[in-house]
Amino acid sequence: MKFFLVGLLTLLTTLSIPNEQKQLLIRTDDVGMSHSVNMAVKTLTETGMPFSASVMFACPWYQEAVDILKDQPQVTVGIHLTLNAEWKNYRWGPVAGKSAVPSLVDEFGFFFPSRATLYENEPTLEDIETELRAQIERAINSGLNIRYVDYHMGTAVDKPEYRALLEDLAVEYKLAISRYYGEVDVESMYAAPIAEKKETLLNTTRSLKSGQFNLLVTHVGYDDDELGAMVDLNPFGPPNMSKHRNAELDALVSDEFRKMLNEENIELLNYADLIDEFGIEGMVSPVTPGLKIYQN
Repeated sequence: MKFFLVGLLTLLTTLSIPNEQKQLLIRTDDVGMSHSVNMAVKTLTETGMPFSASVMFACPWYQEAVDILKDQPQVTVGIHLTLNAEWKNYRWGPVAGKSAVPSLVDEFGFFFPSRATLYENEPTLEDIETELRAQIERAINSGLNIRYVDYHMGTAVDKPEYRALLEDLAVEYKLAISRYYGEVDVESMYAAPIAEKKETLLNTTRSLKSGQFNLLVTHVGYDDDELGAMVDLNPFGPPNMSKHRNAELDALVSDEFRKMLNEENIELLNYADLIDEFGIEGMVSPVTPGLKIYQN
């Protein structure tokens, strides 16, 4: 904890974060996972609200996400790097192809549903690099202006050697990494009961602190037949997932949330704002205090 606080203080000094203005970054994950999620993201774009969209380029619906996001300048697009496919009866596999990364896939060529099941297959660092690179290349070649990367279920940074690999790839492709600008995660709506999502968001927004980049990670979707049929193969996933995601969307587009942003004088940011101001050179490791990962 001591090292974390020292590193955070160093980072705040380096980035010169404003002392008074409350600032909020909304990052919406799992974009491209399904049609229902994409339609919810489309609804979010129609508010004109600045946010960051993390696209899963390994998923079958990523091309629809590209069409939705290509003319949305208020949205910063990133890559939600994934090494897992966690839904029963709806699985995806590697962009590189199953034969190129055999240690990352099951007997059917799909990603494993959890970190534990992936590790049981003894994934090689070479296969992980091949796949992450393939996802980055697909994203860049999609035509979208890709600015950052993050990591689905935390798998791509779960081990020190994985994190080092991801950092090297980010530097090589000149992409930022989410949580490398001293962002402070605030309470998300993910674990809140469905009926309490909006109130959770309002309470979180009301309690934002100034002098830091507050990061709110969200998961939106529509409660329809497609998303409602998806069942998490992991025990920690909430039941009625589609209802949870729809409730998050409803909270984000609500009049109450917009009103609170105005009343509390909260500035919405996206990752382009941080990258344009501090550059990828300004990124600092969240696990090694004071360590800048980009070396000229």
